[in-house]
Amino acid sequence: MSRILILSDGRAGHLNQSIALAKYLELPYDVVEVLPKYRWSKALTYLLDKLGIRTKFLFEVELYNKEYSVVVGTGSWTYYMVKVLGKTLKARSITMMLPRGYKYDFDTIFAQSHDNPPKQKNIIEIPANFSYVEPQGLYVAKKHAIGIVIGGDNKIFTMSKEKLQSQLDFIVKHYQGYEIAITTSPRTSEAVEQLIESYHFEYEVIFSKNTINPIPDFLELCETVFITGDSTSMISEAIAYGVSNVIVLPLESKEDNKFERFVKGLEREGYLYIFDGTIKNRNKKINFKEYLRGLDL
Repeated sequence: MSRILILSDGRAGHLNQSIALAKYLELPYDVVEVLPKYRWSKALTYLLDKLGIRTKFLFEVELYNKEYSVVVGTGSWTYYMVKVLGKTLKARSITMMLPRGYKYDFDTIFAQSHDNPPKQKNIIEIPANFSYVEPQGLYVAKKHAIGIVIGGDNKIFTMSKEKLQSQLDFIVKHYQGYEIAITTSPRTSEAVEQLIESYHFEYEVIFSKNTINPIPDFLELCETVFITGDSTSMISEAIAYGVSNVIVLPLESKEDNKFERFVKGLEREGYLYIFDGTIKNRNKKINFKEYLRGLDL
């Protein structure tokens, strides 16, 4: 039986995309972390890749004594070693995002549309991040429910406490009689968490105090799920599973960016609605299995 070796850079959002591929393929997999031996390990990989040199000495990867038919990685720390181990293990090399800075000579590249990937036979363009959602039973709705997923600041977006409060006030008023379930994330600031706690929602997860992820349960049980626009991973999960309407709460940004291109592209295709002071139902879902047809493993 085929087996997948997943290389991890330690970022959950990246690792989950690789695991999602294995889940959809229904293949067993192992996860190993890619650790740089030197501060300059990653920088040197760009040059070595251009020269076509494949060497394992730049990273520490503890392999299992197993045979693999596929090596997959997501994130720039993994891409070079996907090529190295793919060749060493005589396995197919796959990346789950466009590997910018490296030659696009992997066996298969899954590339998100907002990255404007080139047209190549080995590049499969996808509208969102590969996501495989499994409810965990962390949240159980007692009546008609609305879910809210709160992220935080990143290098592109700033989360305004005042704007978020206005959005939450609208949701509370619009959905009177509904149960409201809310969760924060690792990036949510203390000020925003305090704001959320002041509402006393029927169900709330403050991630800094309780590191669980009820988002899959929200998608399973809530009529509508609101998500702040800072995370492609959270939004990808929401449009990959369940029947919930998906509404994105926009954040403030200084310039055009791939996050906004990502969300606007999904809105055009009917997967979600960008909140503008009004509510519209959008619950089209992506079937990621369709993008695996013809994949040669």
